[in-house]
Amino acid sequence: MKSNIFITGFSGSGKTTVGRIVAQQLGWRFVDIDEVISGGEGTSIEAIFSTLGERHFRRLERDRLSSAAQGTEQVISTGGGVPVDLRNRRVMESNGIVACLEARPETIWQRLLKQSSEEEDPAARPMLADADPAKRIRTLKAERQPSYSLAHWTVHTDSLTPSEAADEVVRGWRVLAGSGGAVSGREDGDLAALVKTSSGDYPVWVGWNILDSLGERVKERLSPGTAYIVSDEGAFRQARRAQAALESSGIPAHMLLLDPGEQSKTLESAQHVYGWLAGRKAERSDLVLAVGGGMVGDLAGFAAATYVRGMPFAQVPTSMLAMMDASVGGKVAVDLPQGKNLVGAFYQPKFVLADVTVLKTLPRRELVSGWAEAVKHGLILDSDLFATFEGQRETILSLEQRAATDVIRRSVAIKANVVSQDERETLGIRILLNYGHTIGHAIEAVTGYAHYLHGEAVSVGMMGAAHIGTAMGMMSKDDMERQKAVLEGIGLPLRCPGVDPEALSQAMLSDKKVAGGALRWVLLDEIGKATVRSDVPLGLVQETLTRLSQ
Repeated sequence: MKSNIFITGFSGSGKTTVGRIVAQQLGWRFVDIDEVISGGEGTSIEAIFSTLGERHFRRLERDRLSSAAQGTEQVISTGGGVPVDLRNRRVMESNGIVACLEARPETIWQRLLKQSSEEEDPAARPMLADADPAKRIRTLKAERQPSYSLAHWTVHTDSLTPSEAADEVVRGWRVLAGSGGAVSGREDGDLAALVKTSSGDYPVWVGWNILDSLGERVKERLSPGTAYIVSDEGAFRQARRAQAALESSGIPAHMLLLDPGEQSKTLESAQHVYGWLAGRKAERSDLVLAVGGGMVGDLAGFAAATYVRGMPFAQVPTSMLAMMDASVGGKVAVDLPQGKNLVGAFYQPKFVLADVTVLKTLPRRELVSGWAEAVKHGLILDSDLFATFEGQRETILSLEQRAATDVIRRSVAIKANVVSQDERETLGIRILLNYGHTIGHAIEAVTGYAHYLHGEAVSVGMMGAAHIGTAMGMMSKDDMERQKAVLEGIGLPLRCPGVDPEALSQAMLSDKKVAGGALRWVLLDEIGKATVRSDVPLGLVQETLTRLSQ
């Protein structure tokens, strides 16, 4: 693979500015495809569009990109529409690393306004001439987002300076190419995110039919004498595939099957895992591999964190919920009768491998429940992801390969980015992931973890949070209706009829989000923008719980 970095992203994401800094840091040549086209044609990009049409421009763009890609040690800034064309993506992927600069539509709008005011020719930003430029940006970006998300490396630039964004691009290059990383030998590396933690960075791979490559990936990163697979009866087929993949790479693998369900996530079950590891004479350098849903990952991770004071641990999530949430972030725990996840630790895995094809074996109810977390990620931090659910719901729900893999990758990247910023929930950032969970966890506890799946309970909790946010003058009624329409359209519940509101209130007081006796609520100012509030009136909470239980 040639030494090139292709910078992609929407207009206003900083491709040219960041690209120049990256080129300076690496001592490489900088190439701006738009500048190459305008220089070669002797006129501006806008003039080419207006006089010769978009089709002619796209042909020029494709030709110039293909020509530039033949060089080496270059940072190549592309036009915002370049990744939409499959031919362009193949050229970039065959000749270097593709790094996408991401930013929220609101950030892009403000940047374009600033750039337009600083330019002599404001018409250079025709997007701002639209009657509703913010809507235009949001709509066009949502259309292109599936193509942007296929980049090898994504940098979220909203809160970064150009120099900081450039540092992240360079770091991505070194991880993916300089160390012989995940892109080499695979179509797109399957790398959804690289989670940065105090104990070291680790990859999250999301791909289609990648489970059989597990053994070679383990050998690339670890040197375990033996692998100990913890799974449950529901994930036995996938666990057996994982075992075969490990053994075909020369790694002996033993398997322990647990009873499925949250009721197995106890200290007693952890003791059972300890006994099994001790009986097999597991050593500190061996690998504990969780193959299953959230319960398996939590329990196996908790055992790995505590047996012989810590063993290497990795995750192969097999449920939708585990792929998009539970497997990423290093939170491992068991339940107590008094509440969920009350005994646990932060213990990061060495990697996460999510094979989207295994989801085809799951019951529809479990799939639907899992999608709740992806919708949540869009609601709290990525309005474009939420808009994807609004526009491509049926394609996503049918597990169409490209659409489903894309949404899961994007959702995982959001979770990974939050975890990287706030590994141990000390900075007030990671708590944003708890949107809907204050009420959702209470619903699960009150109903004995038997009536509602986690995503179902969170869906009800998100509607409760939306009602609170709207009542407090934060979230608009239109945004609340958009949230309701997506959750309902997916098939998730909006209420929990018959559940005792007072019991829910008491259960919430045992939640980990209580600080100083006050509940910290994650609420929305708008779709894609979450905040934390501790001043929600008790009367509003009681009214909301009563409303949900009717």
